Amino acid sequence: MAATAYSTAVLGAAGARLPAVAAAAPPTVRLPPRSFSPLRLQDAPRLSLLRVKASSDDTSTSAASGDELVDDLKAKWDAVENKSTVLTYAAGAIVATWFSSVVVGAVNSLPLLPKIMELVGLGYTGWFVYRYLLFKESRKQLADDVDSLKKSIAGTEAE
Repeated sequence: MAATAYSTAVLGAAGARLPAVAAAAPPTVRLPPRSFSPLRLQDAPRLSLLRVKASSDDTSTSAASGDELVDDLKAKWDAVENKSTVLTYAAGAIVATWFSSVVVGAVNSLPLLPKIMELVGLGYTGWFVYRYLLFKESRKQLADDVDSLKKSIAGTEAE
């Protein structure tokens, strides 16, 4: 068996030879033991700002609210008298959303029109800021208009 360069370097040139199996195996390296101390949060000044408090999380409340939501939806669906009308409106809303997406995609594919629409949007935004947000009286008028719109939608406005 021929001596390898590793065995010659380790054992010296005295001619000691290792068997072929032992020459192929890498040597085991033993490192001196380190004194390892884990980082404690009290000792780290940067981490002292972070405070974490453990608490028990009861998942039954979220499950109960999910069940309540389903029960509420079932009760509302059972209260609807004309279910076919509701389904027709829902289907119409889905089709209208899809159609508007197609129209916006077609307008966006035209070369110059998206830039013109962007300018129109910027112009309208500037006008809206000037008209409703710049002065105190106009902000109050906008708030009153929004409140009256909320009341008319909710049905709480006196007719």
